[in-house]
Amino acid sequence: MQTLNQLAPFILMFAVLYLMMIRPQMKRQKQEKTFINEMKKGDKVITKSGMHGRIVELTDDSCVIETLAGKIKFERSAISMEMSKKLNATESKETKDK
Repeated sequence: MQTLNQLAPFILMFAVLYLMMIRPQMKRQKQEKTFINEMKKGDKVITKSGMHGRIVELTDDSCVIETLAGKIKFERSAISMEMSKKLNATESKETKDK
């Protein structure tokens, strides 16, 4: 019983660490992987470096994005899921307001 009392704080700290840090990160990685696999031509995206554009060509591991400066080739993983979702959220919010 005494050893259980000594281990309880460590078990509790691990549980809190798992729930607060590890699990949300795993969920975020799963969402990003799903987003990368579901990209299609014509999607308006923002890269992780901040470039805005529209997807004009897709391959297994890269995509070509058309920007105002021209066409640029990026890896699929360089597309920022978070910014793309924000754009879609603001567009849907604007259509609801009308």
